[in-house]
Amino acid sequence: MSKTKENLIAVFGGTGLVVGFWLLVKLDIPSPFHYAALCLAFVFQAAWVEATVGLRRPIWARLCRIEAPIYFGLMVLLLWEGLVRSLGVAPVILPAPSAIAAQIATSLPTLWTDFAQTILKGAIPGFLIGAGAAFVVAIAIDRSPFLQRGLLPIGNFVAALPIVGLAPILVMWFGFDWQSKAAVVVVMVFFPILVNIVAGLQASERMQADLMATWGASYWQTLWKLRLPAAMPFIFNGLKIASTLALIGAIVAEFFGSPVYGMGFRISTEVGRLGLDMVWAEIAVAALAGTALYGAVSLIERWVTFWHPSQRH
Repeated sequence: MSKTKENLIAVFGGTGLVVGFWLLVKLDIPSPFHYAALCLAFVFQAAWVEATVGLRRPIWARLCRIEAPIYFGLMVLLLWEGLVRSLGVAPVILPAPSAIAAQIATSLPTLWTDFAQTILKGAIPGFLIGAGAAFVVAIAIDRSPFLQRGLLPIGNFVAALPIVGLAPILVMWFGFDWQSKAAVVVVMVFFPILVNIVAGLQASERMQADLMATWGASYWQTLWKLRLPAAMPFIFNGLKIASTLALIGAIVAEFFGSPVYGMGFRISTEVGRLGLDMVWAEIAVAALAGTALYGAVSLIERWVTFWHPSQRH
């Protein structure tokens, strides 16, 4: 892209953002055209960031990968806000993002209590326990073909069980506190992680395994020095899939039994009261928590598998 085009994109994008946000503050009910123009300004600005900043310096290229989803996320929120306001959609059907943000700002203590109960006490412990159990079982399956033929079908059977039917049973077994939520999460994350670890342990090349055998390496030496490093991309794929399933499992479990706090409890209660603003606030917090957990696993993956071709970009 030429320098002139880059400057034009930057001018149009920057001017559009400034004017658009000024109109958003000044107008009580902006028109759909105003929101569409503001989204177009975001497109111009994102294109400028991608074309000029991201390709000139490596450090800005990394920032560009973060800014692109932020720009397009803001576009989605603007379109949402514009459609709700312009069409006069009732808040009980779909509240505007501004109303959800206001609800979050006024309900921070409640949201934090629910977050701690559901995510910190239920989802994360269940995720860690499920991942650890899957790793141990995967090693056992790798050591014994008999266990592979016997345990994998059972794991597949458990993974196919409907969580809405299993959750109330686990709540009855483990009580209404965090233990039952963690148990539901363990059931949900165990099989995806197990399958990926087993597949990863079989990913090392036959020639490399034969070379380790000629050096007299034992099973555990071959496992730690060859097969586990080769399996890391598979393992992290399973962990990233399980990171989103963990939040879903913890929230669903709270629908069937919970103390007087928790995201699932709050959602089910507020739906009965038609408090859709609070329901969407809980959904927004859960989405942010899931994104943060997924991002943390991805960041650890970059540190651990820096040598893998998928990380060289």
